[in-house]
Amino acid sequence: MVPDTSDTVHLDDPEVEMGFEEKVELPIYRSKWSSARSSLKIWASLVICGLVTFLWLLSSSDAANTVWKNEPVAITQEDIIIRPVQDVDLVKYAAPDASGTVTTTLTSPTPTGVLEVFQVYQPVLTPQGITDETIESNGLENTTTIAPIESATSCELLLMDHSFGFSYGIPFVGNYIPPSCKFNRVVMNFTVTSRGRQFDRLALMFFNDTEVFRTSTAEPTVNGIVWTYIKDMTQYLSIWNSPQTLIFDLGNLIDDTYTGPFNTTLTATFFYSEETVEPAALILPISTRQGAVQQSSYFSLPEQQANNTLTLPRNANRAVFTVAACGQATEEFWWGNVLQSDIATFEPYDGTLYGYSPWREVQLYIDGTLAGVSWPFPVIFTGGVVPGLWRPIVGIDTFDLREHEIDITPWLSVLSDGKPHTFEIKVAGILDNGKNGKGIITETVGSSWYVSGKIFLWLDSNSKSITTGTRPSVIQPQPEISVSQHLTTNSSGANETLTYTTNVQRTFSVSANIHTQKGTTLSIWSQSLSATNYGQYTSFGATQYNVQSTKGTDQSSNTNSATPVYKAVYSYPLTANTTYLVDPASGNFSISAWVNRGLELDISGSAIFPTGLQPFTASSARGGSLNSGFTGTTLSTSQNGSAVYYASPNAGTSSSFGSTTQSFRFVGVDVDGSGRSIDTELYSRDVTAVNATVVHDHETLVGGKVISALDIVPVSFGPEGKGEEGMMLSPKEAIGRGWGSARSLSSSSFV
Repeated sequence: MVPDTSDTVHLDDPEVEMGFEEKVELPIYRSKWSSARSSLKIWASLVICGLVTFLWLLSSSDAANTVWKNEPVAITQEDIIIRPVQDVDLVKYAAPDASGTVTTTLTSPTPTGVLEVFQVYQPVLTPQGITDETIESNGLENTTTIAPIESATSCELLLMDHSFGFSYGIPFVGNYIPPSCKFNRVVMNFTVTSRGRQFDRLALMFFNDTEVFRTSTAEPTVNGIVWTYIKDMTQYLSIWNSPQTLIFDLGNLIDDTYTGPFNTTLTATFFYSEETVEPAALILPISTRQGAVQQSSYFSLPEQQANNTLTLPRNANRAVFTVAACGQATEEFWWGNVLQSDIATFEPYDGTLYGYSPWREVQLYIDGTLAGVSWPFPVIFTGGVVPGLWRPIVGIDTFDLREHEIDITPWLSVLSDGKPHTFEIKVAGILDNGKNGKGIITETVGSSWYVSGKIFLWLDSNSKSITTGTRPSVIQPQPEISVSQHLTTNSSGANETLTYTTNVQRTFSVSANIHTQKGTTLSIWSQSLSATNYGQYTSFGATQYNVQSTKGTDQSSNTNSATPVYKAVYSYPLTANTTYLVDPASGNFSISAWVNRGLELDISGSAIFPTGLQPFTASSARGGSLNSGFTGTTLSTSQNGSAVYYASPNAGTSSSFGSTTQSFRFVGVDVDGSGRSIDTELYSRDVTAVNATVVHDHETLVGGKVISALDIVPVSFGPEGKGEEGMMLSPKEAIGRGWGSARSLSSSSFV
């Protein structure tokens, strides 16, 4: 997970074998995809699995091992390092031709080869045109140009070719020298292979002290996994233009139990495009500034204070702060935490629960005054909830953790005075007393949040220009917070169920008159956010249910523009249900879960990070057939999955089954003369995976052109291949609620 050893506090089972040693015949798909019937049949299969689990838990440990035991696989040092090759048998299917419509119906083989894992996201602009990770007839996922345009002059650099084995505190360090070719766009290709047993890990890439990429890994199988992620890095053009020290921190552990290294290749392609946005002239980091000693520069909260004191150039005309933040260890599943007054509710059975509520706020302070907030997206890593949910389709944003933008242009009248100013990042939760239905924002949360920030600056062409203006006027009413909780007990007085709710609303705005070389304007940054969370524990804490909704609108505007400089409207719905069953006699346990989650994101104006619109506007500008002229984008994606997990700690075996469906839509938005919004779907993908096999995959490009179409009919669900599992020793550890077993269990197999 992250560069510390606390990542085993959640369901981080390194290699969950998808399927069982005994072959289970479940012919649930027909040659034509029917979502309704297929969903019913998937649920039917899960019910069957649940019944089998129940019988298994009642059986003795020896009997369970007879049915479920996976033979151990010996892994030598020579087996550990693998590299992707063209003829590798990847578990990914379909045969599209970019020039036409192709539909393929195949029979799903047992997935015994290298597993191709992937994140669903919109295409990226490369020198050849719109580039997508499509699927070929031999099962290989291939980086393909799906909308070719006139090739641009380009060059490519290898930034890193490195295997992360035992790498805690030992990041890759290399020297970057800008290429000689002309460029104003940069695209990175990050390709990873792994084989064996390993947790998912968090990785952070820095240029000197500035974080430029945050990603996480998939969990490997014994047969191996491979993935590629392509990322537009043009927003960092001012950094790419000068020599840098590249620091890539992927903390990993290799020992007799955890055998999987992550073998990585990172390349950058540089090219020139006629259509491009104006990049920031200067990017300043807010970090621990450890680049000089060849270490990564993230802050860990609440253990550290995340602040820097900087003196900004005096001629800035626009400034945007971006924050990278994600929870780890006790904060990884922050959205499932309970109110602080309820953390001991099931202590005799389930240990202490994680608290400070299921709400988090990342805050930016300038000289001690609140300047903006970010309510984080609930990222679920590939070991999260149940690993079977995320093979081969990983969670939303898992391979590219999204940063949040806060416009600090209204502060330039103060920040341009030539004096040092302090920028600080904090993470807040809620503290309650369990009595009056109210809560207050706390200045601390659990451990840990890894955060860093950046200031993107645009400068007047006249270096002697000095930005002036009025002092910022900040309007920040206290957030409206309401909480509730309800406990029920059994006949002996023991807590049996806990129901709790959290509701938070906040508005914030800051404005100031800013005078630059371009003139005087009233600059305004405003935010309006709301979050609700309904949580319930039943069966003495064995089952947890959460329904969360986060919504927000951020807007930067000024009086010189009729439309917002930048506007983001976002929504993060999430529903999750997890249940674990334990047999105290044998120590065997199972976890079942289902997750329904989504991301809705509307962006208009000048965003710092590429919105995904660039490939389509550039294609039109350079002679392509696609439309341009869009003023904004809409990204809408959802994931719906269910999975079960079985483990026998005494036998050292475990297995899992899961299915996940993801729908993805990317839309270009324009406005006609009457102000009416006109939407054009530019890209879509609908994909379903069952038991680590893609069984349905349909992609379209602008105008409804099909670029990939696939339906597979699984004959049966068999074993995924020899699995190498990192056994969790208790369901509480596995489900993400901390170390140890319930106190009422006496099995010596638990810690």
